[in-house]
Order: sequence, then structure tokens, then C-alpha cells
Amino acid sequence: MSSYRRQTSDRKSSRGKFPYIRTGLVLLVLWLIAVMLYQTYKPLPAGISYESPEYRVDQVQFLHDLTYPSADGQMEHEQQIFQRMQQIVENAEQFVVVDMFLFNNYQHKGQSFPSVSTEFTDTLVAKKNQNPDMDIWFITDEVNTNYNSAPNPLLERMKQAGIHVVITNVDPLRDSTPVYSAVWRTFFQWFGQSGKGWIPNLMATGGPDVTVRSYLKLLNVKANHRKVVVSEKTAIVSSGNIHDASVYHSNIAYEVTGPIIGDILESEQAVLNFSGGGKLPSYTAPSTDPNKGDLRIRYLTEGKVNEAVLHEINQSAKGDTLWMGMFYIASPKVLDALLEASKRGTEIRLVLDPNENAFGQEKTGIPNRPVAAELHDKSDGKIKIRWYNTTKEQYHTKMMYIAKATGDHIVLGGSTNFTPRNMNDYNLENNLWVAAPPDNSFTHDVANYFDRIWKNEDAEFTLDLDAFQEKTTFLKKIVYELQLILGLTTF
Repeated sequence: MSSYRRQTSDRKSSRGKFPYIRTGLVLLVLWLIAVMLYQTYKPLPAGISYESPEYRVDQVQFLHDLTYPSADGQMEHEQQIFQRMQQIVENAEQFVVVDMFLFNNYQHKGQSFPSVSTEFTDTLVAKKNQNPDMDIWFITDEVNTNYNSAPNPLLERMKQAGIHVVITNVDPLRDSTPVYSAVWRTFFQWFGQSGKGWIPNLMATGGPDVTVRSYLKLLNVKANHRKVVVSEKTAIVSSGNIHDASVYHSNIAYEVTGPIIGDILESEQAVLNFSGGGKLPSYTAPSTDPNKGDLRIRYLTEGKVNEAVLHEINQSAKGDTLWMGMFYIASPKVLDALLEASKRGTEIRLVLDPNENAFGQEKTGIPNRPVAAELHDKSDGKIKIRWYNTTKEQYHTKMMYIAKATGDHIVLGGSTNFTPRNMNDYNLENNLWVAAPPDNSFTHDVANYFDRIWKNEDAEFTLDLDAFQEKTTFLKKIVYELQLILGLTTF
């Protein structure tokens, strides 16, 4: 009897505990949902998603890097962007401000690339040594410290020389992977990331080992993805990083002067304001006639890029030709806009990266291959697509050019891939919008760039759509759709 009473008592006691466990689990789930909702829709930090006024200028310089096979099978490298960035630093007299997503010299075993990151560091340090009072700022993403697992020797050299180095604090930005990030914010962020790493570096075997906590931070997939070099004289907005393993990627850039430099600094100051970085140098624009100049330009960041892209596609009409060179394209709104533009009679020509490799690692072809199949099929082949003929490098360009039947032609490009992560106020991004007359030298340079690679004028730059549309595209489409829904992706 006593044994029966004890068992009955134990069962009652156990049942009495379960409501507390259930209540705790329900409260935890509600908490995680609340974190997900807030961190997805919370107000952006001040100055983020920025659009400058429209300025008139006499000139915008178009720059490009292209890697391609020559007739004898050797790889050719046309490079303009890095050299011009170097010159901007060397010619600066008052200040230099750099914001660069990838900046390190880590490489996979067996790889060998020009040491552009070290060279750029040398240039910045030399400039600071020659001009100790000059304000020099270098803003970058925490990917270059392996998410705080190890210091970056190049950045440490800059600090020792007196250069202001700011690692962007991306936590105040919205979460693009809310299901995961809610768990990370609740349980793991409090422990930091620093310490002796023991997990191999996936970016490069030559990089330092990484802590588990750093990989947990990485999985939030948030970044300061901007690429800009600016002085008091001029500025370059680019799709290309100063990064050894990226040195042979094909990229584009635009160089601008005038009052827009102040807007670039203002948008960078916004990043410093939530990253604990201090005060950037002031800029006084030269006194010029605001109505002088044949070209109109605007500086755009984050979601303002998305608004401009959709507006320009939606304004395209029969007789216009829309060109796009893109590393990643996956924004459903952009895809729908392209399909509608095609129905209206806009001629659309896309040059896409086949998404075959990333820093020595083989990729699955997502998102561009399923997207290419979708655009081709839904437009009944009216949307023309070619793949850039990559080998071990990437077609890293992010540019749209609309050759209008009447009026100014439109060019928009910079750091922003046309994907939800890049366009919907998750990453930090920067682009330049340009409206130029059809007979302007800038317009000619952009048009000639696309004509050359589309028509393979002096090399095999691009390949037919069929070159990468393999039989597994349907399966990749399923994976691609799931990644878009869950946000568990890098695009």
C-alpha cells in the first residue's frame, strides 16, 4: 500500500511540474517570435537607406576589370579599378575615407594572387607617414577579422600608423535570417567571438582558425558590403573589393567629383555613428553652377537602390534596351519587373555569372541558373541571357544600363547585387545612379562595354544560355525557392 501511495504521489508531482515546463516553452517561443518580428522590421539606424540630391556634372568616368581567355588559351586581365583607387590615395591632400567589404590577404593552399591588399595598406601607411595630420579612415566588415576570431595584420598596421580603422557593427541592422538570428540574439551573442580558434577557415586555408562563436555570428549573414574610396578631390564607387583572392574578378566602377562627395561622407558617417567610430572630416564642395553639366547623378545606399532599380525598369518601354551585368540576381520584385518590361516591348539582355565558384570552392549555380531558366521560360525566350565565361574567377559586376529610345540613358551600379539581402535594407550597400545623354563619352563607354562582351568582339567573354542550363535546374529551383522563403542563404 505504501508503495502504491508513493507511486501515485510521484505521478501527481510529475504532472504538477509539466505545466511549468509547457508554460516556459510557450513563453520562449513567444519571445523568439517577438525577437524575429522586431529585428526584421525595426527602424533602421539614422542615415541608412540614403538618397542624395540630384547633381549635374560634366563627367563621370567608367572603369572596368575584365578577365577572359585569349585566342591562345591564356587568361587576360584588363584592370583599371585598383590602380585608380591607389592614385586617389596618393593624390589626396586633405583626407582619405575608404569603406571596403573584403580586405585581407588570405588564400587557399596552392593559390597565388597579387598582394593588392598589402599594396593598398602600404599606400595608406605611406600617405599617413608623409602627412601625419591627414585624416585617413578605413571602414570595413568584421569578415576581415574572421568575425573577431583573429586580428587582421593589415588593419593592425594601419592602426599603428595612426589611421582610423572601424570594424562595422552590423548588429543594429535588420536581420535577414530571422529564424536563426532570433536564436543567436537570445542565447549566443552575449559570449562574444574572440579567443583561440580551432575550426578551419572556410574562406581560405591560409587564414586563421575560427572560434565556434565566430561561426555562429557568421551565420547571421549580415555585412557592410560597400566599396568606396573617396578623397576631397574625387571618389570611386565600385563593385570590386581590394582583396587578394578577388583580384581577377570582373568588376565595374564609376569615378565622380563635386558635391556628391559630401553625400558619400554623410552616408559613411551614419555607419560610424552606430559603430563607435568618431567623426569623419568635413567637406566643402567647390562653388559650381548646380545646373551646369550634361550628366545627372545621385548617390544611393541600401533600400534606395532597390527603389531606383524598380523605378527605372518599370519606366522602360518599347524601343528601349535594358542591359544588366550581374553577379547575383534573385529579387522577386526585380524578376517580375523584368518580365513585365519584356511584355511591354523592352529588349532585355542579361550577362550573368554562372555561380560556379567562390574563392576556390565549387558552387551549385544558385541563384542565377534557376533564375535564368525562369526568366527565359516565362518570357518565351524574349529575355536574352548569356553567361560570362568564368574559369576560377567571378563575374562580380553589378550594373544596369538602359539605352532609352528617347532622352537620357540610365546607368546604375556599385556594390548591390539584385537580391533580397542586398536590396531590402539588410546589408549596407552603395550605388551610383547616372543619367547621361546618348552621345556622351560615359554612355559610349558603358554601351561599348556591353556590346563587346555580348558579341565576343575580341575574345570569348560570354557563352550561350545552354552552356549551364543542365538537367538539375528543376531541383536547384526547389532549393532556391526554399532558401528565399527561409532566408537561409548568402543572396
